Amino acid sequence: QVQLVESGGGLVQPGGSLRLSCAASGIIFSRNAMGWYRQPPGKQREWVAVISSGGTTAYADSVKGRFTISRDNAKNTMYLQMNSLKPEDTAVYYCHTSPPTSGISWGQGTQVTVSS
Repeated sequence: QVQLVESGGGLVQPGGSLRLSCAASGIIFSRNAMGWYRQPPGKQREWVAVISSGGTTAYADSVKGRFTISRDNAKNTMYLQMNSLKPEDTAVYYCHTSPPTSGISWGQGTQVTVSS
């Protein structure tokens, strides 16, 4: 059974930084493109960033230049380094395959709150 477990969220002031982690099990992690997604309060889930199996990355315009996605295939783990955080980055952050694979459940996510 595939499991995706996000961690590293928290409360941070505007301009601060956080590093999220996504631990994957039950899939051949190294062969999958993986992505970060987020769901702001009262809004639909949206795509944030993707990293291919070969390490190629892409970002939503709203986070480009501030967020960095990376992966460690030896640890079956993906990361999202978030710098210069803004209140509009407040959301529950999720990881999944990219694009999301039907049949793999979404994890619980990790809450990121940017507020002074």
